[in-house]
Order: sequence, then C-alpha cells, then structure tokens
Amino acid sequence: MSKIQTPYRYDFVGSFLRPQALKEAKNSYQNGELPKEEFDKIVDEEVSKVVAKQKELGFHVITDGEFRRSFWHLDFMWGFDGVAHENTGNGVKFDAELAVLDDTYLVGKIKAKPHPFVEGFRFLKQFEDENTVAKYTIPAPAQMFQQMIIPENHESTRKFYSTNEDLIQDIGTAYQDVIKQFYEAGCRNLQLDDCTWGAIVGDAAKQRYKLLGIDLEEVKAQLLAVNNLALEGKPEDMVITSHICRGNYHSTFFASGAYDSVADYVFAKENVDALFLEYDDARSGGFEPLSKVSGDKKVVLGLITTKTPELENKEDIIARIYEAAKYIPLDRLCLSPQCGFASCEIGNKLTEEEQWAKLKLVKEIAEEVWK
Repeated sequence: MSKIQTPYRYDFVGSFLRPQALKEAKNSYQNGELPKEEFDKIVDEEVSKVVAKQKELGFHVITDGEFRRSFWHLDFMWGFDGVAHENTGNGVKFDAELAVLDDTYLVGKIKAKPHPFVEGFRFLKQFEDENTVAKYTIPAPAQMFQQMIIPENHESTRKFYSTNEDLIQDIGTAYQDVIKQFYEAGCRNLQLDDCTWGAIVGDAAKQRYKLLGIDLEEVKAQLLAVNNLALEGKPEDMVITSHICRGNYHSTFFASGAYDSVADYVFAKENVDALFLEYDDARSGGFEPLSKVSGDKKVVLGLITTKTPELENKEDIIARIYEAAKYIPLDRLCLSPQCGFASCEIGNKLTEEEQWAKLKLVKEIAEEVWK
C-alpha cells in the first residue's frame, strides 16, 4: 500500500461527473431493461476508467467518483438498520432550484450492519499502488443526525428516540462500527462530508433556528458531539478528514456565511486530521477563522470552484493561498476544488473535459506554491 500521507498538496473532494455510458446504463437498469449483473459490470468498468484518469493526471489520491450512489449522503444512510427511504418528488430548496432527494427517515433504532459501501471500497482498493492511496467519502455523522431531526422527520424519529442525546449515541456507535469495517477492508483514508456546519452559518441560519425556538449554540454542541463520538477509538494509522460544504447541487448552493460562528467548534475541537474548506467565492467569508484551527490539523483550501467551467486565474489563487497563510502556516495548507463535481447524479454544469482542466490547474498551482 502507498505510504503517501493524505491529504496531499493537490487534492480533491471525491465525486466526478457521471459518464454518459453510466447514465444510460442506470436508466436502462431502473427501467428493467438491463439485468443487475450487467449494470454492475458497467459501473465497475466506469470506476476503473475514472481511476485511470486520476492517475494519468498525477494525483496521489484516488476515488470511485461516487459512481455507485445517487446522492452523496442519503445512499450511505440507507445502509443502516432502522433507516428507510422513498422517492416522493420532494427535496431541499437550493439557491436556484429544488434539489430532488429521497425522503429518508427512521423506521427503527439505528444499528450498523455490513455496509455496502465497504464493498465499493474493496473494489477501489485494488487500484492502489506505491504512488496512490484510495479515499472513500461518506456523509458525516452530524449529517445523519441532522437528517433525522429535520421538521419533516421529527414525529418518526421521536417514536424511537425521546431525546437528541439518545439519537446521537446510536449514530455515533453505528459509525464507529462502520469505520472499523472500512479499516478492516484496508481503508486508511476516509472523508466525512458535512453540510451541517455550512448550514448554520450566516444570518439566515440564525433567523431560521430562532423561529424554530432552537438555541443555535446547543445545535453546534450536538453536531460536534456526534462527530467526535463516531471518531472515538479510530485507528492511529487511519486518516479521517472532514469536508465542510454549503451545498452543491447542479451548480447551485444552499447556504452562505463565513466560518467565524462555527470555528470554535469544528475548527478547534473536531477530532479529524484535516479540513477541506470551501473558499471559492465571497459566500465563504475571509480566512481569519483559520487561526482557530487546532495545531494537529491540516487545511485543504477549496479555492477552485466546481460550479462553473471557467478556469480561475493562477496568480489570483496563489495570492489567496498566501493570504490564508497569514493565519495558518503554509506547510499545513493544501489545495483542492471547493467540492465534488457531482454531489448527486445530476452533476454540475460543466463538461468532463472542463472538470479535468480544473484538476490540472489545482496540481499546477500546488506544485508552484509548494515546489
């Protein structure tokens, strides 16, 4: 296995645009026109191709592009006992459109079982070599917690959990089990994708929680508690990172706001090895909160956007890296796009060629900055 220490100077979040062959196969499979065995074979082929492309570009981290899932977060939740889902045409209102998502809710206590994502990792791991390490992305425990306490799920969740503390305990324990499953399968690089912190920054979030009669500081404490509980007892040689996101669906976003109001929690106290942070536009605020990042963490600056095809100006990005280095040492910084290119199957509004051009730019800039 690779000895590469992740995150690398040039990195990426994880998801890639679904190739046309994969889209067509998925459509045929869902319509009953393609047997599952044939569909799985096509998925394996497309994962193999996207891994080869990552290696061709010279990246040291490889993912399966999240090709085996429909949604970056919900599919993972469906892999636990006690969780059910249904496509009702509902979703979450993003900035410019409705993100159509399956309703996902509790039908029992949350318990771990052999998780299907682990099999997906095993397929990816075969492509590791002396230059690359396989990374798998899963939603953060806080994301699952948040999903089960949204107003639409309040009634169903309270059938099984009378308090949020009880819910946090079961989610944290279940995640510990799944993290162990990944480790035993050979995973040494796991990324927790987390929109919960991004959703509670800014004035809009303050007003939303105030109307609901919920104390925002209590929410932050609960998000931190469930994430850190899941990380208790993690193996020392397993790198677990967190990607903090403000929503990424078909090139739209969910929330805006600087990190200042959550830095004392997630930057200072969350027990991950690194933070992948969105910093691709003014919605993310300034770099000052980076001074709160605990000394044991690295920070991956998401300065290249995946939402638009236009390539950023290299000198502007380099200047922003050095601006960030005023608050955290340069040797603890890395560079990546701000998010994945296809958090859900629909993907963002750019082509595969434009996607790869973005990654080439990330590598070129990182090699210039860190020599």
